[in-house]
Amino acid sequence: MRALKASELTELSEEELAGKAADLKGELFKLRFQAATGQLDNPMRIRDVKRDIARVKTVLRMRELAAGGDGR
Repeated sequence: MRALKASELTELSEEELAGKAADLKGELFKLRFQAATGQLDNPMRIRDVKRDIARVKTVLRMRELAAGGDGR
């Protein structure tokens, strides 16, 4: 699976982004479990998934700030 691009994420709705974040968190959990049991084939995938989660959260936060909410 390839890394997500921020330009691709900006085209998604907030619901789709939230779903994507949930999917990525589930994948990260599975990868961490595989790493703990010694079954992980590609350890770099953990880094990629963490970065994808950060990209999704960044796009969501940018939209929140653009809408005028400071989140506090």
